[in-house]
Amino acid sequence: MAQRYYQPEIETMPIEDLKKLQSEKLVKQVKHVYENVEYYRNLMDEKGVSPEDIHGIEDLRKLPFLSKADLRDAYPYGLLAKPLKECVRIHSTSGTTGRRVVAFYTQHDVDLWEDCCARAIVAAGGTDEDVCQVAYGYGLFTGGAGLHGGSHKVGCLTLPMSSGFTDRQIQFMDDLSATILCCTPSYAAYIGESLKEQGYKPEDIPLKAGIFGAEPWTEEMRRGIETTLGIKAYDIYGLTETSGPGVAFECCEQSGMHINEDHFLAEIIDPDTGEVLPEGSKGELVFTALDKEAFPLLRYRTRDICVLSRKPCSCGRTHIKMTKPMGRSDDMMIIRGVNVFPSQIETVLLKEGYQPNYQIILDRVGNNDTFDVNVEMNPEQFTDTVSGITAQEKALGEAMKTMLGINPKVHLVAPKSITRSEGKAVRIIDKRKLHD
Repeated sequence: MAQRYYQPEIETMPIEDLKKLQSEKLVKQVKHVYENVEYYRNLMDEKGVSPEDIHGIEDLRKLPFLSKADLRDAYPYGLLAKPLKECVRIHSTSGTTGRRVVAFYTQHDVDLWEDCCARAIVAAGGTDEDVCQVAYGYGLFTGGAGLHGGSHKVGCLTLPMSSGFTDRQIQFMDDLSATILCCTPSYAAYIGESLKEQGYKPEDIPLKAGIFGAEPWTEEMRRGIETTLGIKAYDIYGLTETSGPGVAFECCEQSGMHINEDHFLAEIIDPDTGEVLPEGSKGELVFTALDKEAFPLLRYRTRDICVLSRKPCSCGRTHIKMTKPMGRSDDMMIIRGVNVFPSQIETVLLKEGYQPNYQIILDRVGNNDTFDVNVEMNPEQFTDTVSGITAQEKALGEAMKTMLGINPKVHLVAPKSITRSEGKAVRIIDKRKLHD
């Protein structure tokens, strides 16, 4: 099969031309942000840098970083760079203490985002002959909307399934001969297991490809999904802060994700010093959105640890590749596709009258994450009646679900029963094998 591209002139652009385009866009974007976002203008002024100091991508490191804390401080409208009447949509992700990150989109922003997702679908072999089943969540979560729009741009018949209702997913997949599946890798694995239980063999399933993201997954998990569903499984990367999925995507080589460099300028920095590291170094990924209008983040620290490589790719795309994220430079966990911070759990515990003495235990049974939280009772809360403990566990679990958007299994344990190391409890025990 001849390699296809959604926007060949951009995806295969010579690197020097690409860098020139990035420089032109960066100069324009810095001016746009400085003139329209007081919060960022103040950061630039504090650093003694003005738009006139930015002549191209070589000057990027002069600009200040933005972090998740800045997004919280500026919530909801403090980083908005366009009048609200020009914005057509928001998407959102949960913040570290329940305050959400809200990203705004003009119609132009939505169009560019959908183009990025369309590139990912075409890289996975998608054409206007395909039936694309989108089983990411819809709503505030970016996954469903992004791949849905990208599927339309490619011309696929789009099945807007959202997540869950697995029997219905399988019925539509079979009846409508879905050829591309878009969802989290753990849900893809679950659909595969369900199909097997219902007596389907890989050759009975019409799917040929899957585009899976929003949570960490291993090569071992990829191989399992590919075998069960009889497909090629492609990775996709993105964050709400920069638009959503489609910031980067895998091609047929399946050896890292091409970053859509005409829209997103990537750097790798030392997470401790902020120093920009040379290509091939392992460090924290930083993104600058080069042409987002409503919510244009400059030098946004993703906290994802990875490596960038400009090594030529057999697919012919010239855009730089990023590895799968190898971890985080903060304490965020991704559980069943949801971002969870320990600080969120602490907030709930304090609000409910508990001390923040707890332990998070993550594991993976089959291909599904398990999420347990052990919480020490205060001496005055301690009860040895099963019904009393069960009622408290249920109430605390509901409070955590409200905060996190995901349901943990809460276990109340005796005071001082969580082992301390040098006076501190080990907060997170992650037994999932997320990296080979």
